[in-house]
Amino acid sequence: MTINVISLGVNSSVLDAAEILREKNIRQFPVIDSAGLLVGIVSDRDIRDAMPSKFIPGDPISEQGGGLYTLTAEDIMTMDPISVPSDAAMTEVAELQVKHKIGGLPVVDSGQLMGIITQQDVLRYLCTASGSLRGGAQFAVRMDGRANLLAELLCDLRELGVFFSSVFTAHDAVNSGFSNAYVSIEDMGDMSVDEVVDILQKKYLLLFYVAEGVTVDLM
Repeated sequence: MTINVISLGVNSSVLDAAEILREKNIRQFPVIDSAGLLVGIVSDRDIRDAMPSKFIPGDPISEQGGGLYTLTAEDIMTMDPISVPSDAAMTEVAELQVKHKIGGLPVVDSGQLMGIITQQDVLRYLCTASGSLRGGAQFAVRMDGRANLLAELLCDLRELGVFFSSVFTAHDAVNSGFSNAYVSIEDMGDMSVDEVVDILQKKYLLLFYVAEGVTVDLM
């Protein structure tokens, strides 16, 4: 999560929030009360919709007439936003973001705002966990449902002197009953990528591989 989050009080001016939005290029503000408890969230869209204000009649830019000068975070916020605790699993966070089509989730423990986790944070985590940020090769292999097939693949790589850093699996979107394994390589040992591909293709169905940032489709 991102800590030291810029938040708004319930009485914070929408004009001030719009200026922070412009300067900091952020997309949502948690809204807290005087006790520091999360009570709402204001998105960049909420602020854009309020410029000029649709909530208060009259001249939206007239200081005498009120309008934007009196509009507060409490007036435009979404109350009781969806949040997660600091020990929430990343799969839960990603599922909530996809299901509810939201870009950021406040992180709350015992009502207190601890941070916020955005789609960018989730993507950064996935890049780190998958090993893609470290570069190196990756192999995508079709799993046909046979027991221990993934274990055999990893053992075969070790016997070749190839060490992997991470393994992701996912159900195949087209072929029911199949899954795909994505193996990121830490060290190729004395083998070249082409040599490993040739050996693996004799036993496994390789979908593609990535080497030096280039994806080679094998299907």
